[in-house]
Amino acid sequence: MKTYQSLLTLPLIFFGAVSLTGCAVIEDGQTGIRKTMGKIEDQPLSTGVQANIPFFAEVETWNTKVQEVKESADVPSSEGLIVQLDISLLFRIEPQNAPLVRKTIGPYYRQTVIEPYIRDAVRLVVSAYPVKATYSEEGRAKISKEVLAHLKEKLEPRGITVGDILLRDIRLPQRFKESIEAKLQAEQQALQKEFELLKAKKDAEIEIARAEGTAKAQEIIQATLSPQYLQYLWVKNLQDNQNVTYVATEANMPLFKSVEGAYKIGARPSKTGE
Repeated sequence: MKTYQSLLTLPLIFFGAVSLTGCAVIEDGQTGIRKTMGKIEDQPLSTGVQANIPFFAEVETWNTKVQEVKESADVPSSEGLIVQLDISLLFRIEPQNAPLVRKTIGPYYRQTVIEPYIRDAVRLVVSAYPVKATYSEEGRAKISKEVLAHLKEKLEPRGITVGDILLRDIRLPQRFKESIEAKLQAEQQALQKEFELLKAKKDAEIEIARAEGTAKAQEIIQATLSPQYLQYLWVKNLQDNQNVTYVATEANMPLFKSVEGAYKIGARPSKTGE
């Protein structure tokens, strides 16, 4: 009888242990950290189903994909002016580094080390630059590069792989923004004046070229004129007039007749009309 009861007790114990036992599913882009009796194992767990036994062996699932931390900071420039920066850090936890991060930092590594180091790096780097460097493309590239190098130096020995640093937005002091706008406006006005000056010079060159062309044409015409040619033009002009008739004379002097009478070149018409 006692043997029969013992046989019934064993399945109950087995099913009770199974009910208290869970499973952890580790997907792609994740890794597992096993903690056995409070001790964290150095070897990370691969993807798949891992046994999770409460009070004995516990499995934590960690994200190994690229993550983003956003941070906003008010930092002084080298002149002491406050610049507002919006920054994003791209990072990831390599699977082989997850146990180290879990042991030395803990699961809240973002709040514990990443965000403070970002603020520290931004203040340290930006304070060495004047405000004008923060709005130029070259200055921003230098600031991003130095902040990235600082974060790599501080975070990667702790098991956090730094990917890139992004300056999402930079808000300059109002006084400095107004001075930049005034400077840009003055530069635009100077460019407009320069354009107008070049246009005036070009217009003057065109007028000079036209005048020189007209003067040269007049010189050519004057050089080719003769009394005979002038007489020919005058006669031709009179012939085009329908009210005037050209009559040749023996003295080779033209005689013109009109409705009012006849006259020679340089002579006044007679009263009789002859």
